[in-house]
Amino acid sequence: MNYEGNIIRPPSEAHSIILQITVGCSHNKCTFCGAYKGVRFYIKDAASINDDIAFAARYCQNQKRVFLADGDALIIPTARLEEIFSSIRKNLPWVNRINLYGSTKNILRKTVGELKRLKELGLDRVYMGLESGHEPTLTNIKKGVNTEQMIQAAEMIRAAGIFLSVTVLLGIAGRAQSTLHASRTGRVLTKMKPNQIAALTLMVLKNTPLYNDIRTGCFHLPDQRMLLEELKILVKSISLERVQFQANHASNYLPITGRLAKDKKRILEIIEDGLNGRLHLKAEHQRAL
Repeated sequence: MNYEGNIIRPPSEAHSIILQITVGCSHNKCTFCGAYKGVRFYIKDAASINDDIAFAARYCQNQKRVFLADGDALIIPTARLEEIFSSIRKNLPWVNRINLYGSTKNILRKTVGELKRLKELGLDRVYMGLESGHEPTLTNIKKGVNTEQMIQAAEMIRAAGIFLSVTVLLGIAGRAQSTLHASRTGRVLTKMKPNQIAALTLMVLKNTPLYNDIRTGCFHLPDQRMLLEELKILVKSISLERVQFQANHASNYLPITGRLAKDKKRILEIIEDGLNGRLHLKAEHQRAL
């Protein structure tokens, strides 16, 4: 496969065919993200994509899913996406799911009809980064969208019948806004009604503006206890009858997985056990992105 730069994919796509159709990120302004700093964003040409599909047809016959990298697949015009999806279906007939990252801006550029068409061609899951439901935090991290836009984009994905996985980021509001970040993120998630919620914990990279904010004292990282309290408030603030909840990413200090609302009491008990020292928390050197 012809990969360029850093290939970022969700943990659940570890066994998927990774087909890179864009390079970098068209937004590339989030203060916490160092994945594509210094990388010029562009859409890969049809010949390169077709070569990679041909490679997958020959060497990836045991993999049933395709993940479209990098972070901006939906920025591609729908007609061109339909060609890519159709080529995957034709040349990789054993593939039963096509998944991708979907930024709020790029989702809102589509219509529900266009999303439904991609669903018909195999689009199964969209991973969307909320990060925070706290408006000042979204402004501070330069996310480029507000919570109402996030909710609207989520409604469009659900209306198209596509599985929606939403990521939130513990610690991203710093110490001062930790509680508000957690509670308002839970409320926004309730309005978004995703199929899956993934809670990650902030890890600061040296090539990011956020790292400089920490060095200059403009941002103060929450400690382990504050992060667990944040997670507890987040879970308490989510009012959904059926959603898969995961806080088991490698960045988290206390791995948790379950379903809300069915496992809400158990999840809160696990967090309390972590807060009270009854459960081992992951050491700093064991964490990873």
